[in-house]
Amino acid sequence: MAIFNGEGKPAIHPHRFRHTLGTQLAEKGARMQTIMKVLGHKSPGMSMTYTHISDPTVLADYQAVLQPGAVIAGPLADTLRAGRLDQDALDWLKTNLYKTELELGRCLRLPQEGPCECELYLSCAKFITTPQYAPRLRERLCVERQLVADAEARGWEREVERHQRTADRLRSLLDDLGEPHDATADEDH
Repeated sequence: MAIFNGEGKPAIHPHRFRHTLGTQLAEKGARMQTIMKVLGHKSPGMSMTYTHISDPTVLADYQAVLQPGAVIAGPLADTLRAGRLDQDALDWLKTNLYKTELELGRCLRLPQEGPCECELYLSCAKFITTPQYAPRLRERLCVERQLVADAEARGWEREVERHQRTADRLRSLLDDLGEPHDATADEDH
């Protein structure tokens, strides 16, 4: 492409250049934060014009949580299954999915909702998990069982209750995911 057209006028305009640059960055796999920074955008929504999820790893993680029919568990699972997240929330999650990762799943709390008030994210209303985390859920369940046994041996009733509640929650999440509780399931894979 020439810099000037046949009449001697500029063939490339700054606005067109910005769109071309934004699109090329997205197609080459640039992260949303990079596109935002290069184009001077203040919000991901401004940069979403140029991108769809093209990184295969990000797309797979996104689909594992948000695509219709995804196998998920947690208090927010029914909301996701019913498609009751608004477009702004979906756009934010598309661009920030990696920021939502926790030890055993994801917290889908949006920035406008403020910081999460739950230290124990296993009981957080915004917690979500997928079968990808099943081995870690089983591992944590095994640890909780050991802590229950230790607390019982020491006569610490409150600790028994606390660890038993956590173990119950882990079993419930595994059940919702259709996953076994026993860690030997991981040895079979």
